[in-house]
Amino acid sequence: MEERIQRTMKALERNKIKPYYVETREQLYDLVRELVKNDKLITAGGSMTLEESGVKELLMTEFKGVYLDRSEGKTPEEVEDILHKAFVSDTFFASSNAVTEDGALYNVDGRGNRVAAMIYGPAQVVLIVGTNKIVKDMGEAVCRVEQVAAPMNTKRLNCKTPCQVTGTCSHCRSDGRVCCSFVRLEQQRVPGRIKVIIVNESLGY
Repeated sequence: MEERIQRTMKALERNKIKPYYVETREQLYDLVRELVKNDKLITAGGSMTLEESGVKELLMTEFKGVYLDRSEGKTPEEVEDILHKAFVSDTFFASSNAVTEDGALYNVDGRGNRVAAMIYGPAQVVLIVGTNKIVKDMGEAVCRVEQVAAPMNTKRLNCKTPCQVTGTCSHCRSDGRVCCSFVRLEQQRVPGRIKVIIVNESLGY
């Protein structure tokens, strides 16, 4: 795994994506604090990794008034307004469904707000990923989404899809489908805008 991490980080660097590696959650929190210390607005996409790692709680407690979370919306309209604010935020936090060893980020989204913000808008995008998200190539990335990430998310969100029952993608046409936008991010035009923090543990789906 150590060799895979180093190989992945070098490939991300070649693609002008800034990689970091942390051994502990304390190191993760210190790095997050450093990256957002001057921010006026912080937002985030839906992510079990942010919750499991404690980063979401850190942002909600230490950056209250700066971090804007969708859970603060009391109506669908307020939630929608918060999601739109991501595009003018200083930092957007999320995870990645998969990170390939040749430096690509693969993400599949339902509404598309998460992948849209990764592509354009926020001044800085910080992706927190566990070592479980590292895959060999794009083929493994697609497989990971279809057999792990998507089925587990449909269960979490109680989406009425076949994969919630079978545990694997059937390329359905269900109304509750969470696989609608497929985005592969490689070499970036703005060096270092996207940052990937690899955490030495298994996090999220």
